Amino acid sequence: MMTTMTKMMMMMMMMMMTMMMMMMMTIIIIIIIIIIIIIIIIIIIIIIIIIIIINVIKKEAEKILKYKDLTTEIQCMWNVKTKVIPVIIGATGTISKSFRKYVSNIPGNHEVKEPQKTDTLGTAHILRKVLT
Repeated sequence: MMTTMTKMMMMMMMMMMTMMMMMMMTIIIIIIIIIIIIIIIIIIIIIIIIIIIINVIKKEAEKILKYKDLTTEIQCMWNVKTKVIPVIIGATGTISKSFRKYVSNIPGNHEVKEPQKTDTLGTAHILRKVLT
C-alpha cells in the first residue's frame, strides 16, 4: 500500500511531466509558426522578383514597339540598317536575359555592371530622400 506522501509525490511528478509536455508543445507550436512565417516571407520575395522581371521584359517589348516607326523612317531616309537596342534596368538593377545580347551589338567594350550599379545607386538616393 502506498502512503499518502508517496501518492502526493507521484501526483506532483505527473503534474510536472504534464507541464513539461505542455511547454514542449508550446515551443514546437512557436517553431512551426516561425517556420510558416519564414516560408510566407520567402514566397512574397519570390513573387516580387517575378513581378519585377515581368515588368522589365514588358518595358523592353514596349520600347522596341515604340521606336519601330523611327527605325523604319531612319532606314528609308538615310538608307542604313538600324536596330533598336532597349536598355531597360529595373529599380533594383534587374535586367532581361536579352540585355547582354543587345549590349553586345553596340560597338566597343561595355560592361553590364555599370548601368546596373548606376541604377541601384539612383534608387538608393531616391529612397534616402523620401525616407529622411
